Amino acid sequence: MAVKNFALIGAAGYIAPRHLKAIKAVGGNLKVAFDPKDSVGVLDSYFPDADFFVEFERFDRHVDKLRRRGEKIDYSAICSPNYLHDAHCRFALRSDIDAICEKPLVLNPWNIDALAEIERETGRRISTVLQLRLHPAVAALKAKVEASKQNEFAVDLTYITSRGRWYHASWKGDKAKSGGIATNIGVHFFDMLVHVFGPVRQNIVQSRDDEHAAGYLECGRARIRWFLSVDRRDLPPVAGERASYRSLIIDGETVDFSDGFTDLHTLSYQEIMNGRGFGIDEVRPSIEIVSQLRQLPVEPQRGERHPMVGRHVSP
Repeated sequence: MAVKNFALIGAAGYIAPRHLKAIKAVGGNLKVAFDPKDSVGVLDSYFPDADFFVEFERFDRHVDKLRRRGEKIDYSAICSPNYLHDAHCRFALRSDIDAICEKPLVLNPWNIDALAEIERETGRRISTVLQLRLHPAVAALKAKVEASKQNEFAVDLTYITSRGRWYHASWKGDKAKSGGIATNIGVHFFDMLVHVFGPVRQNIVQSRDDEHAAGYLECGRARIRWFLSVDRRDLPPVAGERASYRSLIIDGETVDFSDGFTDLHTLSYQEIMNGRGFGIDEVRPSIEIVSQLRQLPVEPQRGERHPMVGRHVSP
């Protein structure tokens, strides 16, 4: 198989190293990268010969030059801020490049419709990184649920990933750019829940502020209480020295998926290279959930409440 050429949009952020590692692991070659910030020394560990630009216009020109001299880019990995994902996907497709986009693909469902139209126009494809679907514990859970004759499952989801003060000064703390807590750190968990249990029947917001979000969700055969936080004070003692805590409890039984996350991007890339990537239709249910969570009124007393609801005051 011929070596695939890659571009990377968003090389200076938190998630870029996982994409770089994945590109290397699948035998790809990073030809060019772009980021308005120049703190991209991580490139030296993977692709020191990759060209790099801090201005998108020069990056665009270089990508076009590569195409014209027969060094076409096959895939563009997109790790830019959330609100720019759809624009950078459009750039890739219009440049005759398939896109591999970090979560969330877009902030609102109608953005998916626009991307689907450009896919049809260009014949190129957008694949999304829905890495939790590939986690062995989640795959086993899905198989167990599908084989079960049980009508309904009671689910508690807790995800706490501590962030410092920088978080609120960055684009991640700007709801217009990140989509807020539920979108920025929760969208792949909502995708997992729909993937395992079925489509959404009810969506309730019980708490929502700059550092926390909680609610009640009914998905197919599950009643789900969920809580998300970037506040390190929420970390339970069992987290120890870890900066994050993940907990999924189903009918009182813990599903252990605390580990096994570091290589899921590589596995995602392998699936994409083998034609089994997740297309844009796959992300619609989770994008609809998080889009609604930004619009719905906060109703603390509706639905079944996660134990953490009420510990924080929602504005």
